[in-house]
Amino acid sequence: MGRSFEDLVAEAAAVSVAGWDFGWLDGRASEQRPSWGYQRLIGARMGKVGAALDIQTGGGEVLAGAGQLPPTMVATESWPPNVAKATQLLHPLGAVVVADPDEPPLPFGDNAFDLVTSRHPVTVWWAEIARVLRPSGTYLAQHVGDASVFELVEYFIGAQPEEIRRRRNPADDRAAATQAGLDVVDLRYERLRVEFGDIGAVTYFLRKVPWMVPDFTVDRYLDRLRTLHDEIEANGPFVAHSTRFLIEARKN
Repeated sequence: MGRSFEDLVAEAAAVSVAGWDFGWLDGRASEQRPSWGYQRLIGARMGKVGAALDIQTGGGEVLAGAGQLPPTMVATESWPPNVAKATQLLHPLGAVVVADPDEPPLPFGDNAFDLVTSRHPVTVWWAEIARVLRPSGTYLAQHVGDASVFELVEYFIGAQPEEIRRRRNPADDRAAATQAGLDVVDLRYERLRVEFGDIGAVTYFLRKVPWMVPDFTVDRYLDRLRTLHDEIEANGPFVAHSTRFLIEARKN
């Protein structure tokens, strides 16, 4: 007999969701990783350039694990707890962390960087990326795609209109990059399996990523959570699909 609904939800409702570490979900939820290995890809590039910028670095974990960093390495981040975490992680590696509100302009001069990277940026200011890149410089990033984990979103708030489902479509980013004067040289898209093994994992995820179901609280969605708990108990993990795309764009 598994743990009770009340137990699982109470635990997930009480745990802190600060920061951007999803370790609490280990053994309770899983997400397939994109085949291209983003961290490995940027690591291979970092050692070959003189100056690089990582936008919306989060806590700096991805950049810190990329391997050799260039002589000039800068990262930006807007959320104060993450700025502190990234500073602690990246300063010993020779990278400078700049607190930036994630709105234009980027606080750097024109033609400043050979490489700009970003993993799962909330917003992408293409004109600013083009401005700070040197001629022949590259933007290499992994973006969240359209309708990511929408099976879970729509379970709670119902079918979403097409204009919402197609937000973050890679074709739109290709067009925006091109309009900013960049040449898109690589664009790869994958749909990846996500499994939630218990209702605690679902509760924690919806608290951690609040834009998925913007009005989510345990009390507000208690009946829906209970129904999903019963379905998971009867049928096994709830399956959804995340979408990710790799985009590489070069400045002429």
